[in-house]
Amino acid sequence: MDFGSTDVRDTCDDAAENGGRAAGAVGTRLRALATEAVHAGRDDLARQGLHAPPIDLSTTYPSYDSRGEAARIDAFATDGADPDGPPVYGRLGNPTVARFETALARLEGTQSAVAFASGMAALSAVLLVRNAMGLRHVVAVRPLYGCSDHLLTAGLLGSEVTWVDPAGITDALRPDTGLVLVESPANPTLAELDLRAIAHSCGTVPLLADNTFATPVLQRPAELGARLVLHSATKYLGGHGDVMAGVVACDEEFAGRLRQVRFATGGVLHPLAGYLLLRGLSTLPVRVRAASANAAELARRLRADPRVARVHYPRLGGAMIAFEIHGDPHEVIAGVRLVTPAVSLGSVDTLIQHPASISHRIVDAEDRRGSGVSDRLLRLSVGLEDVEDLWRDLDEALGSAPGDSSERELAAER
Repeated sequence: MDFGSTDVRDTCDDAAENGGRAAGAVGTRLRALATEAVHAGRDDLARQGLHAPPIDLSTTYPSYDSRGEAARIDAFATDGADPDGPPVYGRLGNPTVARFETALARLEGTQSAVAFASGMAALSAVLLVRNAMGLRHVVAVRPLYGCSDHLLTAGLLGSEVTWVDPAGITDALRPDTGLVLVESPANPTLAELDLRAIAHSCGTVPLLADNTFATPVLQRPAELGARLVLHSATKYLGGHGDVMAGVVACDEEFAGRLRQVRFATGGVLHPLAGYLLLRGLSTLPVRVRAASANAAELARRLRADPRVARVHYPRLGGAMIAFEIHGDPHEVIAGVRLVTPAVSLGSVDTLIQHPASISHRIVDAEDRRGSGVSDRLLRLSVGLEDVEDLWRDLDEALGSAPGDSSERELAAER
C-alpha cells in the first residue's frame, strides 16, 4: 500500500467536485498527500521571509479601530466565521493554531477544521452544537474510545444515546437525532466499518467518524460521506507523545458553530501545541508508513504464535494491533522492557496497554465484553523501533507457550 501517494486538489471548489479532496494553494494542480503534509499551513511563509512557522503566544492584540473590532465580533457572533483582519483575542483564535487547522483540513479534504485542547473537548463541542439545536439524541456504534462511550452513556452533556450495530442505524434515527457516531478502525478492537454505507444509512443526520487510528494517510472519511471527522490529535497527528489536542474537520458551516462553542466554553488549543501539531503533520505519512510496516510484521508473527489466541489487525493497515492471549495479560504488561506499558498511542515509540483495565475500564463490563473488548485483550501501538528488537521484547514478555491453555475461559469472556 502506497500511503504517501494520495493526491489532493488545491481549491475548495475543486474539493467539492473531486470527492472532498483537500484545498491547497497552487492553482488546480494535484499535490500528493506527502507534499501537502509538508507544505499545508505554510504557504505564506516564503513571502514573509520565513522558513519555520512562527509561534504567536499573544493572548490579546492591540487595535485602535474599535468600530472595526465591534463589526468583526458581531460577524463572529452571527456565524462563527474567523474574524477578518488582525487577531482579536486568544479565545477567538490564534494564528499558529489556525495554521494547523488549515493543514489538517487540507489533509482530510474538508473546507475547515477547528482545534481544541483535547479530543474529548472536540467531541464535547460537537455534542453541544447539536444539543443547542434541540437534537440531543445520538446513535452510536460500539466499540468507541472508552471516554467517548462514557460521555454518551452517562449523559454528562444532556445527550441521549442509542447503541446499535451498523445495520440498525436507520431504524434508530429519530426526529431529534443530531448525530451518528462511529470509529473505524475502532478502539481497541480495530473493527472496521463500511463508512460509505453508514453515511448512506444516516440520511440527513451528520455522520461523525473518529479517524484517530487511521489518520488521513490511510482513510479520509469525508470522501466516504462523513460530515465530521474527529481526531484525538494527541496521537498520530502530534506523533511524539508531547502534545495534547483534538480537532474536528468539517464544512465551514459546522466549523462556525464549533468556534462559537470553543469561544464560549474556553476549550482552546495552546499556540505551542498548535505549532507542535503542524510540525508533526509534516512527517505524518512517513511515520505512519514505517510504523505500519512494523505492525504488519508483528501481527504476522503474533498470528503464528501458540501463546496468542487471536490477532486483530485492520485490512486497512495501520500501526495498531490488538491481540488476545491464552495467558495472563497483566504478566505481559509487567514483562515488557523495550515496549512502554502506557496509555495513549500514535507515538514514535511502541506502547502497550490492557484496555479492560485502563482505556475502557469506565465502560460497563457487560457492554465492554459485548463489543469485543475481552479481559485478555492487549492493545499495541507500534512505533518506529527495529522490528526485531520489538519482537524480542514481546516474545520474552509473552513467556513460554501455555501448553494446556484456558481457551474455554477466553471463549466465555467474549
